[in-house]
Amino acid sequence: MTEQTQSGQDHLRHAAEAEREIATLEKKIDKLEESLHAAQAANRAKSTFLSNMSHDIRTPMNAIVGMTAIGLSHIDEKARVQDCLLKIQTASSHLMSLVNDVLDMSRIDSGRLTLGREPFSLPDLVHDIAVILRPQAAQKRQSLQLEIGRIHEENLIGDSLRVRQILVNIIGNAVKYTQEEGCIRVRFDQHFPEGVKAQRTAADTVFLDFLCQDNGMGMSPEFLERIFLPFERVHNEATSKIEGTGLGMSIVKNLIDRMDGQIRVESRLGEGSLFRITLPLGITAKSDDLSCPQNQTVLIAESGESLSDQLEECLRDCGMVPVVEKSGLSCVTYLTEAKYEDRMPCAMLLGQSLADMPCLELASHVRQLAGSQFPILLVSEADWAQIEYRASRAGVNAFVPCPLFKSRLLKTLIPLINAEQEETGSQCGTDYGSFHVLLVEDNELNQEIAVELLSMIGVQVETADDGAQAVAAFQASCAHHFDVIFMDVQMPVMNGYEATRRIRSLQRPDAETVRIVAMTANAFVEDIRSSKDAGMDEHLSKPVDLEHLQEILHRLLKSAPSQE
Repeated sequence: MTEQTQSGQDHLRHAAEAEREIATLEKKIDKLEESLHAAQAANRAKSTFLSNMSHDIRTPMNAIVGMTAIGLSHIDEKARVQDCLLKIQTASSHLMSLVNDVLDMSRIDSGRLTLGREPFSLPDLVHDIAVILRPQAAQKRQSLQLEIGRIHEENLIGDSLRVRQILVNIIGNAVKYTQEEGCIRVRFDQHFPEGVKAQRTAADTVFLDFLCQDNGMGMSPEFLERIFLPFERVHNEATSKIEGTGLGMSIVKNLIDRMDGQIRVESRLGEGSLFRITLPLGITAKSDDLSCPQNQTVLIAESGESLSDQLEECLRDCGMVPVVEKSGLSCVTYLTEAKYEDRMPCAMLLGQSLADMPCLELASHVRQLAGSQFPILLVSEADWAQIEYRASRAGVNAFVPCPLFKSRLLKTLIPLINAEQEETGSQCGTDYGSFHVLLVEDNELNQEIAVELLSMIGVQVETADDGAQAVAAFQASCAHHFDVIFMDVQMPVMNGYEATRRIRSLQRPDAETVRIVAMTANAFVEDIRSSKDAGMDEHLSKPVDLEHLQEILHRLLKSAPSQE
């Protein structure tokens, strides 16, 4: 009996071990099946992505090729050629965004994405976003509301390019997936880490809170679960004509994760979507200390409560006394009485809307009443480039863009009040005719384009085809002959980095002071760092934007050392 019992126990033990091995094997099979399904799903997604990319790339390429052919066949018809060029520009921008998405995703997947940590201005960032997205919303007659809530710090530290990419992607999607005449609301706020008071000395980090809400087509619960997966796009009749790679939200999620931020999404099909993003950002030591004139009255002409409340709060915070009038007639009456009683306000802030007349009409009346020295500031969402001529003729001294930031308002208002007019430095009015530029570019077509852009600004341009020629041209010139060198990076014979180092090491008085700007297609953060490490002053990415080129030239030439 003992032997039989032992044999039975052995049999049971072997059976149990066999069952465990079978269970382990089944788990391995399940994992292999999961991996297989995941790989198959990834392959299907990539196949779909390649199919979509083929379509999405060919669409703008077809527009570029087709509009080029049409333009060439109507070369003597200025209006037709201009229309073709504008459509080519639009298609080119879209094509560039597709390429950038693919490159970004590749860098994220390979772990080569590097985040920058540089000082930047939050007002400048928001302004750039407004410039990019307002025209897109206007084309669909959408209401795009940009609101500024409680902002503690305007000068921040982080990767401003990636922050802008995140926000433009989110708002851009809201514009794309919201019907014509729809509404999009965007709001910026800040808060400090829990337990830290709202003061600079208490923290070196502030959280940027971003909200984007629309009443567009929304998303289903099923798609919300996949929204951050690569190559995923909503597929229905309403979205079939909306272009995109399906990579945008995946890139956004990866960037936010890399920044230790958070993103939350709420959406209902047919009712719209709500995105909330929180990003931790550093605080710069820079302080915008402006000496505000205390207890001086400023007249606010604005009927909209939101803007007038913001203006009032900004003025009160810095010790000034705001007076709000909602109509042009009441403004004129107030100023007439104030002038008679010798209690004129020190300036007028002209808003976007009045109850009884256009804003610029009021500016004209006030200019006649208050005299040529009275400061009138226009505070508006309008495109200043389009209305500047009419506004200046009406008597407006300066422009403050909305959404409104306190620092921008005060930096514009206070010098006018103190009658200390700062140099406006309008690039379009600056005379660059006495400045010499060396353009270093090996590609013949790119060189032709850059020479044309620089010539449009008025500078005198000399060219070099590679880094070695650039060094030789600089050595052959007299001291301080070149004010700025625009240097390509990837060139034969000698690249731009080496050429810059050679120039900086020359024994001549202008070798260390001549301004050198990288003009290159290498546009990633590490490329910008490499150019600075080589001794370059600025970085200008291709394709070259004329306004950015003007801004860089103005800044560099304005601060250039004396050549005397």
